[in-house]
Amino acid sequence: MKIAFDAKRFFHNTSGLGNYSRDLVRILSQYFPDNEYLVLNKNKSERGKEILEKANVYFIETSKGKFSRQLKMGKDAQAENADIFHGLSGELPLKWDRNPIKKVVTIHDLIFIRYPQYYSFFDRKIHFWKFKKAAESADKIIAISEQTKQDIIHYLKVPEHKIEVIYQGCHRAFKENQSEEFIQKTKKKFNLPERFILNVGTIEERKNLLNIVKAIDKTEIPLVVVGRKTKYFKKVQDFIRKNKMEKQIYFLEGVSMDELAVIYKLADIFVYPSFFEGFGIPVIEALFSKTVTVTSNTSCLPEAGGYDSVYIDPQNYLDVKSKVKFLWDNESERKRRADKGFEFVQKFNDEPIANELMNFYQKIIL
Repeated sequence: MKIAFDAKRFFHNTSGLGNYSRDLVRILSQYFPDNEYLVLNKNKSERGKEILEKANVYFIETSKGKFSRQLKMGKDAQAENADIFHGLSGELPLKWDRNPIKKVVTIHDLIFIRYPQYYSFFDRKIHFWKFKKAAESADKIIAISEQTKQDIIHYLKVPEHKIEVIYQGCHRAFKENQSEEFIQKTKKKFNLPERFILNVGTIEERKNLLNIVKAIDKTEIPLVVVGRKTKYFKKVQDFIRKNKMEKQIYFLEGVSMDELAVIYKLADIFVYPSFFEGFGIPVIEALFSKTVTVTSNTSCLPEAGGYDSVYIDPQNYLDVKSKVKFLWDNESERKRRADKGFEFVQKFNDEPIANELMNFYQKIIL
C-alpha cells in the first residue's frame, strides 16, 4: 500500500498538529514497514528529519506556485500512484485528476465554531469552508475523540457512518526514562523548586491559566508554566503582580521535548483546567509521566484523563483550589492515582494506535 500525506504541518509546526503528523508517519513506518509513506510538501525542514531517514518514508516535492497545496498536491499524489491521500489537519486538496485514490482527512476539533470569540471573523469563515469541503470530499474522516466526532456530526452535518474515532498518542520522550544526570541538569537549568505543580500549553484564554493562579493564591504551592505567551498573558501577569506572587510562579522558555518530559516527571501534580479541547495531549503526556492530573470535566478531557484523574469545573477556581490542595497534601493518593492513570494511558501507546490506523486504511481500499 502507498499512502500519501499532506506534510505541511509535519515540516512546519512545532507542536499540536506537527506532533500529530510526525508521530502518525513515524509509528506507521515502524509497525508496518512493508508499505510506502509519501510526505508531500513544497520544501523540507529539520523537523521530522529522523523519520525521513527510514527506508519506507519518501519526501515528494510538490508542484510550485500559488495555492499549489490546494490545487496541485492531490494530483501530485495521484501521479505517484498513491492508494490513499491523508490530510492530517482538517484539509484536503480541491483538485484531482481521474486516477483512483481514496481520500481521508483528520479533524482535530471545531473550536472555532464552539468558541468564535477566540477567532477573527475572516478566520472562522475560512476554517469552516475548508473543513466543510474536506468533510464532504473525504471517503472517510478520522476524529481524534468522541467529542470531536459529535461536533463533526452536529456542526458539519456529516453522517455518523463516515467518521471513525482514532485517538492520538504523544511524543516518545514522555515514555522514556531520562538519566539521573540529565534530570539534575534540567532541574538546575530551569531553577526548579523542590516540589511544584505544572501547567503546559499555550497561554491563552481558553486554556484558563488564570484560574490556576487564583487557586494557589494565598498558598505556598509553586507553579511551573511551560507555554507560548499570547496577549492573554498580560491578564495573568497583572493578577500575579497585584497579589505579589512573582516568586511563586515560574514561566519557562526554550524547553526541549526531553527537558519537558523530565519536568512532567518531577511535578507533583499536573493541572489543566482548559475550557475546551479536541483531545488534550498534555493530559496524555502527564499520565505517561506517572504524574497525577487535575483537569476539566468538559469536552473530551475525561476521555484523555480516564477514571483516576481528578476532575474540576474550569469556571470555578475554588474547585481547582480544593482538589489541588487535597492532592498536594496526600502523597499516597497522588501515587495511587498516578499508577492507575499510567495503566489507563497504555491504550494511547504507539502500537495499538498504529494497528487502528492500518485497519482503517485497509477497510477503505477494499
